[in-house]
Amino acid sequence: EVQLQASGGGAVQPGGSLRLSCAASGFTFGRYAMSWFRRAPGKALEWVSSIDSGGDGTSYASSVKGRFTISRENAKNTLYLQMNSLKPEDTGVYYCAKGIRPSGVSGQGTQVTVSS
Repeated sequence: EVQLQASGGGAVQPGGSLRLSCAASGFTFGRYAMSWFRRAPGKALEWVSSIDSGGDGTSYASSVKGRFTISRENAKNTLYLQMNSLKPEDTGVYYCAKGIRPSGVSGQGTQVTVSS
């Protein structure tokens, strides 16, 4: 059974930083691309970033490019999202996903709130 446990969210002021983690289990983590998605209040699920299985290739939504960095540690079955220069519009629940599609999202996600 695929299990993805996101953590590291919290409340920060605009301009602040957070580092999200996603602990994966139930599949061979190092063989799959991984992604982060988010859901803002009242909005649809939005893709944020993806990373290939080896960690060499990354992609970002235009809204976060230059501010967020995705990375992974295959030896620890863990995915990360470093979020800098946070904006109020980054507020939402962040989910990790196996693969690059929304169908790969699982777990409860972690809440990020950016507010002054």
